[in-house]
This record gives sequence, C-alpha cells and structure tokens, in this order.
Amino acid sequence: MPNNPTATSAIIPPPASGHAEGVSNDEFRAAMSRLASGVVLVTAQEPPLDPDDPSAPGSEDVGMTATAFMSVSLDPPLVLVSLREGSRMDELLEEQELWAVSVLSESQRHIAGRFAMKGRVSDRLLFADIPYTRGEYTDAPLVGGALAVLECRTEQRVRAGDHTLVIGRVLTARVPSADGGPLTYFRGRYRHLG
Repeated sequence: MPNNPTATSAIIPPPASGHAEGVSNDEFRAAMSRLASGVVLVTAQEPPLDPDDPSAPGSEDVGMTATAFMSVSLDPPLVLVSLREGSRMDELLEEQELWAVSVLSESQRHIAGRFAMKGRVSDRLLFADIPYTRGEYTDAPLVGGALAVLECRTEQRVRAGDHTLVIGRVLTARVPSADGGPLTYFRGRYRHLG
C-alpha cells in the first residue's frame, strides 16, 4: 500500500442511495441554501417544429431562471450553467448549441420569479411584457435593464447527478446597465445586497 494518505483505497464509496451516510436531501438543501448566489435568466430560441412547412408554428423563445451559473475560464472565455436533467431547457440545449444569459438586477425579481414557476404558462406569454433585445449570434432574448448579458455556444455537456452542467464559450459580453445591485438568492428567497 502506498505511503500517500490520500490513496484511493482510503476512499469510502457512498451507499447505494447516492448520499453520504447521514446526509438527507433536506439537510443538504438547507446547507446549500446558506450559499448566496447571483440570479440569471438563461434564454434560447426553440427552432420551428417543421421549417419546411410555412403554416407550422415558428420558433419560440424559451427562458429559465438559474442560480447555478459561474465563470469557468478567461482564456478562452467559458461559463457554466447547471440545468435540471430532463427540463425543457436541458432538452433544448442538447439540440440547440446557441443560448444567452442575462444577469438580473435587484429590480428584476419579478422576472426571476416568473421564469422559475412550476406549471407555468407558455414562455411566449412570459416574455410578453418584458423589454428585451435579440442577440446578434443567438437571436435569443437579452433582458433590458440586466446588469450584464452574454451570448454563448455550448462547448461541453457533463452529466452530474440529476443535473447537466452546460459549459459555453462566450461569444459576446456586454454590460448594458450599471444601475442597481445584483439580484441574489439566499435561504430560499430572492434578495438584494444592502
């Protein structure tokens, strides 16, 4: 046996349930709720169901609130977003490699809540009264008044438990609004710094 105290033989595999011994879903959720995170809106454009049929419904904008978003690399510029496996956005970004991110400001709590609702109405209605522009590369909605907006192209998808980590190369990055602070998520609620 090697003298290295971190040798792999010292690693104890988790039980079949997938959790470390003594850690429940509720305990894990409570512990992670103490980590404040920024709030973003991830957007993409779903292509037409049948591009060859002029009478078929056209493309549709899709959006999802995310709190698991981070910078990965400066050179090349990469970001990561974590998506619940099997969610509409996860399935869309498996087929569509272009997407965008709007970093929400503290005054945009209503947007975060709207796109985080379960059993919500169609995304078309959710975007109806939100000011946005379209990305030059992705054609995805970029929320007006956001602190920053980025357009991305998927470089890699990594399955991690019940989520998919989507790593994207940043194609454009702009800071359209310097007003206000960031919207944060802490202890299960949207908050602002201050």
